[in-house]
Amino acid sequence: MDIPYVTCDVFTHQAFGGNPLAVCYDARGLTSDQMQQIATEFNYSETTFVLPPSAEGHDAQVRIFTPVSEIAFAGHPNVGTAVALAHLGFIEGRESLIFEEKAGLVPIELEWLGGEIKSATLTAPQAPKLGGEFDRVELAGVLGLDPDDIVTETHQPVMASAGVYFLIIEVKDLKTLGRAQSPSAEEGARISGEGLFLYTNDGEASYRARMFAPNHGIVEDPATGSAVAAFMGLKALQAVNDGEWYFQIVQGVEMDRSSLLNASFKRQHGEVTHIKVGGEAVMMREGVLSI
Repeated sequence: MDIPYVTCDVFTHQAFGGNPLAVCYDARGLTSDQMQQIATEFNYSETTFVLPPSAEGHDAQVRIFTPVSEIAFAGHPNVGTAVALAHLGFIEGRESLIFEEKAGLVPIELEWLGGEIKSATLTAPQAPKLGGEFDRVELAGVLGLDPDDIVTETHQPVMASAGVYFLIIEVKDLKTLGRAQSPSAEEGARISGEGLFLYTNDGEASYRARMFAPNHGIVEDPATGSAVAAFMGLKALQAVNDGEWYFQIVQGVEMDRSSLLNASFKRQHGEVTHIKVGGEAVMMREGVLSI
């Protein structure tokens, strides 16, 4: 059985930046075990498998695998898969898509420029939620930092989700962000969640971030849209006034894979109406897997 695939670098406008993704764009006939084996073989932070939708009005079922397990939702796989399908000519001229995923339906907006796909923006599949808080002294030890390196004035280190949970941790400055170390797989599993998202303010509406997910076999991820969605969810729940807010998050600098994620959230009548994360992607390779 031959399985066609493409790879792309996501949340970047140039090759060898952003977060690599493999897209198996016709995964019919593959078992879940085979999908996991393929994802392990690629060894990217995620690999997607595109299947026919289960309901009319939807465009595709998208399953997402890390090197060690399937996950319910992720950011750069949605952006990259949408851009890849557009590049391959499957959705020429379309302005929107709906993907079916384990976390729910994921709407995608497409931006075209001169007939070429430019970028894609996802809407998070779930309303923002907060989970438990964590002690900064314990986290500092896990991350190789001092307790005072972790900022708690705005929020305690806290689990947040807009589809899947991440532990959101604010650190005091860029130097501290650069010194942080990824936990071991054992420590990552104990802390729980999909990973640890560390950030610091880098301007009025911009942030620098890093994301560690050792429990998924990912020491560090260069661009994590689902973590940014969770971060936006935290900010949205903290917001006092109605309105729409826009942010830019730079990630992956420490890995020499600089990534740019555009993010926003909207509040109306005291409720969070949407969280969006988007960016560009660059096609890199096409091939066929023989199974």
